[in-house]
Amino acid sequence: MNTEDIIIKDSDLVFTVITPVYNEAESLPHFHEQLLKVINKLGIKYEWIIVDDHSNDSTNKIIKSIAEKNIHIHGIRLAKNYGSHIAISAGLHLANGDSAIVMAADLQDPPGVIPELIEKWRHGKQIVWAVRSLRRRETPVTKGTSRLYYWLMRKVVKIKDLHLTGADFFLIDRKVIDAFKLFKESNLSIFLLLTWMGFKQDNIFYIKQARQYGESGWTLRKKIKLVVDSITSFSHFPIRTMTYIGFIIAFGGLIYAMIIIYNALLGDPAPGWSSLLNWQDMGPRTIMVVLLVLGGFQMIMLGVLGEYIWRNLDESRRRPLYLIEENIGSDYSGKSEK
Repeated sequence: MNTEDIIIKDSDLVFTVITPVYNEAESLPHFHEQLLKVINKLGIKYEWIIVDDHSNDSTNKIIKSIAEKNIHIHGIRLAKNYGSHIAISAGLHLANGDSAIVMAADLQDPPGVIPELIEKWRHGKQIVWAVRSLRRRETPVTKGTSRLYYWLMRKVVKIKDLHLTGADFFLIDRKVIDAFKLFKESNLSIFLLLTWMGFKQDNIFYIKQARQYGESGWTLRKKIKLVVDSITSFSHFPIRTMTYIGFIIAFGGLIYAMIIIYNALLGDPAPGWSSLLNWQDMGPRTIMVVLLVLGGFQMIMLGVLGEYIWRNLDESRRRPLYLIEENIGSDYSGKSEK
């Protein structure tokens, strides 16, 4: 399909573009230029919501400067760095369009793909994913860990409709936006949640470009948190696994106890220790190995339970999902979403 031939003729439609940004002062002006080229080519009505996730560079100043020149641009600055998923949620809560397109400003997701997303939506799809068919200039480690994450989500968490190579650039219909607003979770993966929600979903494929400006704020700590949030929000697999491990260890302990009793009554146990190996100097070592293994399993299990309990506590507090520090533009009140 030639995306240049796609023109939206229905003047009543309004599209919302949502862009979460964090320290994107270098890339944002270039993204703005490319985005407007695509929008003007399509001839659509639009609003562009830029969510500054409390950047510590001049990103907010850039947002103000481009918003002064374009009444369709509205920006908000969050009161602290909440992470990209909360920033996207903030944008979706404010979206007024018939559909919303969520994409980053780093130009790795090219605005030129937008017409294909819109075309799928116009043919009745309510969620359209832009799936990465190729990732330029990324290390094998990055690609491998990304594939591992999506494999875990498909096989362990059982979100089977999630594409193996991942997608974090998408379009969703107004009905999906309204449905999304019903969810008040504070520890969430938007991509998994939207996939889990259902609706009519489809995808297109594109080449994820190499980052040209600035550095990614997607740190290892944030990646680990996303994995934990994704698993605990959609699966009881870790807790169920703990139960299985407990049964296995208990069964093994029962078998070993029977062997000890057998050695004590009918065999020739080592003094002070009914050792299966019957080596006198292995008794203390065996005890230490057992203690370390059981202690390690117990600590891991407590940690897993702690993650679930903490998230229950976090949700029960009913704190606002985010707080808005500053509004850029006149359309928004600056109230936080609860």
